[in-house]
Amino acid sequence: MSILNKTKAPEGHVERRAESTTSDRVVAGSSHVVLILWSAIVVLPLLWTFMSSFKTSAEIFASPFALPSVWRFDNYTRAWTEAGIGQAFGNSLMLVGASLVLVMLLGAMSAYVLARFRFWGNRFIYILLLAGNTFPVFLAMVPLFKMLERMHLLNTLFGLILTYVGFALAFTVFFLHSFFKNLPGEIAEAAAIDGAGEWRTFFQIMLPMAKPGLASVAIFNFLGLWNQFLIPVTINAAGPKVLSQSLAAFAQQMGYAVDFGALFAAVTITVIPVLVVYIIFQRQLQGSVSQGTSR
Repeated sequence: MSILNKTKAPEGHVERRAESTTSDRVVAGSSHVVLILWSAIVVLPLLWTFMSSFKTSAEIFASPFALPSVWRFDNYTRAWTEAGIGQAFGNSLMLVGASLVLVMLLGAMSAYVLARFRFWGNRFIYILLLAGNTFPVFLAMVPLFKMLERMHLLNTLFGLILTYVGFALAFTVFFLHSFFKNLPGEIAEAAAIDGAGEWRTFFQIMLPMAKPGLASVAIFNFLGLWNQFLIPVTINAAGPKVLSQSLAAFAQQMGYAVDFGALFAAVTITVIPVLVVYIIFQRQLQGSVSQGTSR
């Protein structure tokens, strides 16, 4: 069934039908094959991890691809309590939530100023932020460690929040800069004529218009901060554990006698928030992509 409405051509006009050539069919078929393979590469490991989270270690090694004989929900209980995943989950939610709010607020304000206002050093600041996106994280670990130690923020969640905001800010400004730059200036001028100040214009008019871009960069930042491992291990070794640290410790604490069922349950708990966030903001993400291509 075609998604296009079939209407007859007006009287006096010749009705023409678009015919697909052999090359078009080859390209379409190849694209579908690649997409199917890519989907299988992404989805099948997730399904296997979820299925293995209900097995014992013996079942995983004996029949890794078979369904569990008994669905063992106690794996999640052990992962949540004994492995400390529950406490680490709460720490990660608080850490990523606070970091995301700060980086989105500061990033949106910085991108708006750099995109809409002209002042001395505007281009230089923007280039510095672009250079920050190319700076590898591991090169900053030693000076970052020393700086947080002198500020007495080492092994604290507040120190992690400041670090997360600093590393995510450059990408956020770079991503939102084009959105604010392409917004029509007539709207801001009309708001100024009506008596709106710069703060009100930004928060009530310009910021809602950049909602697709905000949703997209929020998803990217959430993924990057939620899965961060190097920064917490380096500057939070003795502080409150986050999920990535707890997972690594749980996998190493028993050597070769790891409880793989509980470990896969812990991995599933870690993945669920990412899937929930993507499902909620999926439409906004697709809208931002279509806006980017139309420009």
